[in-house]
Amino acid sequence: MVRERLALRLWQLPYFVPNNTLFPEILEKGLAVRDGKGGLPYEDAVLDFSSPAAVSWYQEKIAGLLRLGVGAIKVDFGEAAPLSGVYASGRTGFYEHNLYPLRYNRAVAEITKQVTGESIMWARSAWAGSQRYPLHWGGDAGNLDNAMLSTLRGGLSLGLSGFSFWSHDIGGFTAKTPEELYRRWLPFGMLTSHSRAHGTPPKEPWEYGPSFTDAFRRAAEMKYRLMPYVYAQAKDSSERGLPMLRALFVEYPDDPGSWTVEDEYLFGSDILVAPLFEAGTNGRAVYLPPGGWTDYQTGRAHSGGWQRIEAGEIPAVVLVRDGAAIPRAALAQSTARIDWTKLELVTFAAQARQARGLVCLPSDDRLREVRVDAGGRFLPSGDPFTGQVEWTVRRGDRVKPPGTSVAR
Repeated sequence: MVRERLALRLWQLPYFVPNNTLFPEILEKGLAVRDGKGGLPYEDAVLDFSSPAAVSWYQEKIAGLLRLGVGAIKVDFGEAAPLSGVYASGRTGFYEHNLYPLRYNRAVAEITKQVTGESIMWARSAWAGSQRYPLHWGGDAGNLDNAMLSTLRGGLSLGLSGFSFWSHDIGGFTAKTPEELYRRWLPFGMLTSHSRAHGTPPKEPWEYGPSFTDAFRRAAEMKYRLMPYVYAQAKDSSERGLPMLRALFVEYPDDPGSWTVEDEYLFGSDILVAPLFEAGTNGRAVYLPPGGWTDYQTGRAHSGGWQRIEAGEIPAVVLVRDGAAIPRAALAQSTARIDWTKLELVTFAAQARQARGLVCLPSDDRLREVRVDAGGRFLPSGDPFTGQVEWTVRRGDRVKPPGTSVAR
């Protein structure tokens, strides 16, 4: 269920410097990792998440923040568990170092679920099993074209490691993002499961001026319209253990060309995204897996193989697989205010006889397939959401390019 919660995320980390007010308490209660002589391996006190007492103490602190209305906790760091440490588990850092992020992720996710009913967090470190505690983001990327490309490669790798949900700092983290780079990074950031504009200030779009604010709004509105698609694909991905940001060969394992591509991705099963990684360009060479593809912004048709494709109003190449039906919603000011009783089904079936898509309504949280023929009629026996959704069915080659129309 989509809930409207305070849009506040608090940053924290599990290392406590000596002047932290909690430092004496942590030492007194024996909640930190120790070295072989009983001291601290580092100057900081590193919480020992192999200790049930430390986990309980820490979760109590986090719960107090969540009960104030905080939406999520940023689970930063976690990679520096002391290799020379002795842990409450009785093991050394040789064993506990890689487990540390998993224990850390679990502690935050479980208390968040207990207090808010949702287990969402923003974690940087992870280990095998951390996919159970979404979500993770890509850390502190640079503000360069190659950092943007490296960020995508990292996301693809994490997805192939079993993680369904992933995000990154749109525009990079380490310095003020150049406006031109920020514009190209925006659609990449919006067309991932979760979107986050974060890093060295300024990040607020209005700090870059009205033109950039409009560009930011267009990219954000594209995602808001696509939230029924995003929600259904998230449900499907979590149930099948698939990544939302998907390497091409996951969907096209028998296509040799799909195994060679690392600068494009599938957003769910039906939308292909090719970000623009070079300054001063509005198009790029794009590899398309076998079959037909339709440009989401312009409605132009393309066939499989290498193509030179110009971006639309939003600076990215975004295409939809032939035979897909993409559910969309009217614009809203938050996901909690989306009207799920009135949805649009956009069909992309230039070659296919019918279009198929996945839909999941927050009201019942059941994933269902919808199919429509060329005439817009639901198959095989009618609309599976009869009585719940008033549909408008449209053809994708006639879709109006994304624009700026949300009420402000």
